[in-house]
Amino acid sequence: MSDISSAPRETATPAIATRVDGAIGWLVIDNPARRNAVTLDMWRAIPDALAALAATPGVRVIAVRGSGEATFVAGADISEFETVRRDATSARAYEACNAAAFDALRDCPLPTVAMIRGFCLGGGLGIAAACDIRIADESARFGIPAARLGVGYPPTAFADVVRLVGPARAKLLFFTARRIDAQEARQLGLVDQVVAPQELDTETAHMLEAIASGAPLTLRAAKAGIDALTATLDPQALAHCQSLADACFDSADFKEGRTAFLEKRTPVFHGR
Repeated sequence: MSDISSAPRETATPAIATRVDGAIGWLVIDNPARRNAVTLDMWRAIPDALAALAATPGVRVIAVRGSGEATFVAGADISEFETVRRDATSARAYEACNAAAFDALRDCPLPTVAMIRGFCLGGGLGIAAACDIRIADESARFGIPAARLGVGYPPTAFADVVRLVGPARAKLLFFTARRIDAQEARQLGLVDQVVAPQELDTETAHMLEAIASGAPLTLRAAKAGIDALTATLDPQALAHCQSLADACFDSADFKEGRTAFLEKRTPVFHGR
């Protein structure tokens, strides 16, 4: 296998790049100038990029990583929230693209592995959680800062986190909005393996090669079966949760949260 940090790209969409390295397909979140923050156009590009990789003859596993050597994904690009996620109506459209990206990862017929270094926050954690397996180095930092921004997440956006860590620990992450290191993420169940920074490329390569060497039909059947056993989303409950998330985006608190973030100050929330 060629070096995973320097292999040439084969295709690219708006800041989403893909490449194929033998039996391994790579999806690269490619926005290093903004710590690989995901824009609306990038969310939209992820499903097609994944579908193209999954349809490539010979590809048996898909790895997801951030561009460069500093960070995985620092979250959604908050600088564009004033236009693309300004209220409940626009947030619904935004969340549909967001959910489609998570669905594409979760429903991908091939095994998916997130390779994580540096920041893995908000939407970045959502991307990692939607993958089948997560391997991180000791530099990785995880968190869900929604409560500091006034953002409302629909339940489909955090369903994968709940499945991984359980409801109580998911509430701890959401309620406190604190960042945790890779070892604590491993203890909580967010991460499956933690390695030294200098070992991440090698250990990820070993994992990908081990998966790629397995029987493809067996892997597909196992993934579908395990996912079917953990699917427990009730439509009525989802609709109620969606209405609560919508209210967040029509609130003064959301405007305060995104403004405070851009002004690099502590937000002052009033619950309205």
